[in-house]
Amino acid sequence: MAHLLIVGFGYSARHYCAIDAARWSHITATLRDPARAGIMPDNCAVVPFDGRTVTAELEAAVAGADALLLSAPPDEAGDPLLACCGEALLKAGRVRDVVYLSTLGVYGNHDGAWVDETSECRVKDGRTRRRYEAEQAWLDFGQRTGATVSVLRLAGIYGPGRSAIDNLRAGTARIIDKPGQVFNRIHVADIAQAIEAAFARRAGGIFNVCDDEPTPPGDPIVHAAKLLGVEPPPAIPFEIARQSMSPMAVSFYADCRRARNGKLKSRLGVTLRYPTYREGLDAIARSS
Repeated sequence: MAHLLIVGFGYSARHYCAIDAARWSHITATLRDPARAGIMPDNCAVVPFDGRTVTAELEAAVAGADALLLSAPPDEAGDPLLACCGEALLKAGRVRDVVYLSTLGVYGNHDGAWVDETSECRVKDGRTRRRYEAEQAWLDFGQRTGATVSVLRLAGIYGPGRSAIDNLRAGTARIIDKPGQVFNRIHVADIAQAIEAAFARRAGGIFNVCDDEPTPPGDPIVHAAKLLGVEPPPAIPFEIARQSMSPMAVSFYADCRRARNGKLKSRLGVTLRYPTYREGLDAIARSS
C-alpha cells in the first residue's frame, strides 16, 4: 500500500478512483477549488493547487508521494508539478510510479494515416507542443530517478454526462462536415482501466489509449439520435462552422489520423469495454 498524489482531479481521474482507490493507503488530489470536490473516496483528501502556488498541504503530499497520476495540462512554464515541485520530488526520492495523461494530439496531422507509438510527433502549435514537452520531461524524470513512467495518450474522451447523447438532449450537438476527417474516441471507463493497468503492470513507456474504430465526427451523433428516437441535426460544412469555433477547436479539426491501440492491449493487457462509440453510447443510453 502506498500514497498516490493526483494532480488535476478531473473527469478521468475521478473515474479511475472509483474503481481502484483501494490500491492505495492514501490519496491526495489537487483541485483549484477544493470546495468543489464533491463525493470523494474515504481514503482521499483534496488540497488546493492553481499550478503556481505551493501550499504546505501540497508540500507534504509531494514529500510523501510514492506514485503520481498527472492530468493537469501544462502551461508556458511546463508541467505544473515539475515546475513548482520538481526539486522537492527529486529530494524526497520516493516516487516509483508515474502515470501521465497526455493526448493523441501530439502526433499532429498524418492526413488520415495510421499512427502508433513509434510514429513521428508532428507537434506545431503551443498547446500540443507543451503536451509533448511535458511527456518528455516526465520520461526524463523516470530516467533520472528510476521511476516507472507510463504516458497514456488519450483519444477524444466521452462518457456519462459527456457524450453525444448528452449534447443532443442539451441541444448543443453539431455535425460538422469535413470530408476525410476521422477521430478516435475513448470511453472514460476504458481510460480508468488503462490507468489501473499502468500502475499494476508497471510496464512503462508510451501507450495510445483509444478505441478500435476511428470514424467521421458526425457518426456518434447520428447513432445517438437513433438511440433517442430523434432526428440528428443537419450537417454544417466545416468552413462555415469554423467561423464560430474556438481556436482550439479549429486546431483540433486541422489534424487527421487513425491511431492504433495494439500496445495498450498487448503490454497493458487492457480489453476495451467499449471498443467503438456504438457500445459506449448504447451503455450510456441504457443507464440514463
